[in-house]
Amino acid sequence: MKNWYVYIVRCKDGTYYTGITTNIERRIDEHNSGQGAKYTRSRTPVELEEFKRFSSRSNATKEECRIKKLTRVKKERLIGEWRMERLRSKHVIDQTIKE
Repeated sequence: MKNWYVYIVRCKDGTYYTGITTNIERRIDEHNSGQGAKYTRSRTPVELEEFKRFSSRSNATKEECRIKKLTRVKKERLIGEWRMERLRSKHVIDQTIKE
């Protein structure tokens, strides 16, 4: 079973682009080499802001579509929420390893 990721990048012009992939590093490299989405080709370099893992392509695609409809302010809020979730999860894992 593949993991699918929804990711949000900040483009050189400060805009956000949202996409899905099974390999975030590869996809960011594609965007920055001009092989990514048409939207990002003239807005490189892009920088990964945040990502979230999904268990199916269907769920990832639904989340991607939902995010693309959000305002900039709501996207920034979502980035912060995802970042906090990821940091909390990492903290729990780090604490478990130490015990």
